[in-house]
Amino acid sequence: MSVKAAASAQYRRIVDQAAPLAAGLAAPAEGWIRTVRKALGMSGPQLARRLGVSRARISTLELSELDGAVSLKTMQDAAEAMGCRLVYAVVPETTVGRAVEQQALKKAAALVRRSSTHMALEDQSLSGAGRDAELARVTQDILARRPPDFWDDP
Repeated sequence: MSVKAAASAQYRRIVDQAAPLAAGLAAPAEGWIRTVRKALGMSGPQLARRLGVSRARISTLELSELDGAVSLKTMQDAAEAMGCRLVYAVVPETTVGRAVEQQALKKAAALVRRSSTHMALEDQSLSGAGRDAELARVTQDILARRPPDFWDDP
């Protein structure tokens, strides 16, 4: 196994192990900062004092979290002020391997579709089973080669 392949496998394991942990986790309707603050019984002014900001800034912070406009640093500072820690993750909907396979299939389908169009113009189109077999073959070839434009949309 090459160094690049070993590193890729290690990255896949890290992401695939995190995915199930994040799968059932959704942000509360009021956002994490407000929800944790309320769970702790901490008022907005108390959190503001701990952060060294104004009370109005806490309201702005909680609203900006809901809008997705808050920075990770700000979230981390707020979490620490409440005796918590910030945890975040970016994980695929399924697994890394499945995401890669789906992209390869997408690329292969575009190639087979273009080939089929040209072949049909020459009255040499493939049958449904032939097209499926070609799609599987091209998908495996793309997965094996991983061309530089792999993640470019077809």
